[in-house]
Amino acid sequence: MSKPRPSIVTHDRRNDFDVTNTVQVSSSAAVRAAVQEIFSSTFPGASFDSLWLAFYDFERLFTGRFPGYLGCDTTYHDQQHTLDMTLAAARLIEGYERSVEPSDRLGPHRAQLALIVSLFHDAGYIRHEERDSDYKNGAEFTMYHVTRSADFLRRYLPSLGLAKDTGVASMIVHFTGYELDIDNIELDDPRDVICGHLIGTADLIAQMADRCYLEKCRDRLYREFVLGGVAVENTKPGEYKVRYTSGEDLLKKTPFFYQQVSRDRLNLKFNRSYRYMEVVFDGRNPYIDAIRANMTHLIRIIQSGDWSQLRRKPPFFLGVMASAKEVEQLVKSQLSTYKGRLIESQHPLFMPV
Repeated sequence: MSKPRPSIVTHDRRNDFDVTNTVQVSSSAAVRAAVQEIFSSTFPGASFDSLWLAFYDFERLFTGRFPGYLGCDTTYHDQQHTLDMTLAAARLIEGYERSVEPSDRLGPHRAQLALIVSLFHDAGYIRHEERDSDYKNGAEFTMYHVTRSADFLRRYLPSLGLAKDTGVASMIVHFTGYELDIDNIELDDPRDVICGHLIGTADLIAQMADRCYLEKCRDRLYREFVLGGVAVENTKPGEYKVRYTSGEDLLKKTPFFYQQVSRDRLNLKFNRSYRYMEVVFDGRNPYIDAIRANMTHLIRIIQSGDWSQLRRKPPFFLGVMASAKEVEQLVKSQLSTYKGRLIESQHPLFMPV
């Protein structure tokens, strides 16, 4: 008997649910249950124990209960984003395994590693109590957070009995970022490259398919970009280049960014891995559908100039709840230091999401 296809509820999608409106992606327990169902049906008889522990430790890390760490204080790259991305990665893995010849399949161990990397791909945003005491918010690590995530995985994986996988894990996590040129990442087994393509794809399509993606870009991602030195770049002493003047400015440049990322990253760098969703959803791709709906809505708003249409108020899922207010003050303070020393950047579309 074939596995029942996942249902898609298209009406009244809730702000913290996945694209199918059936999994609460703000809940670690709900996503763990969904991923376990996918994993168990894709790899019958394979142990889920290490993944179960990884979900447990992910929740501890992001809520500030993991020894030595302060918890998530980045309002865009929060718990919901990672859980949403991990669920998307599990679905892509299922679609891939069902599409290829047995000799090309990832197998349970490699798939498990890819999902653990997914859970901790943004661990680099989490501040350490001692090593990061000079920093006020995890967004300050934006430009090198993936390297920090790789470092975390090297320290963490041995606790799951996966010490021999630290080298691969610390490389494939870079498929979720821009710190290394993906074309220059060398891995011995082509199936590890496939894992990188799948998790890199999941990271992009999950966040861009979020029901509140546009509001989160305007109200949260822009602020992270300010704190991380992306919105305004310090090119040399006393001189700053502006990439994004505001959250609305970032959104105005998002349609072109989507065209670029669609063509260069999703289609070329990641070899159209998003198509494996179609295997899972009977020929449909609810993620791409949701992204296109978001972009269509955004273009309509840009053309009309009516930004009041972006009125959703998504909840925060943080480990440091006070940071939702503290970030606003940090951004105001940061921007005030740039007055009178700004020049327009010729490269405004760098978006290390």
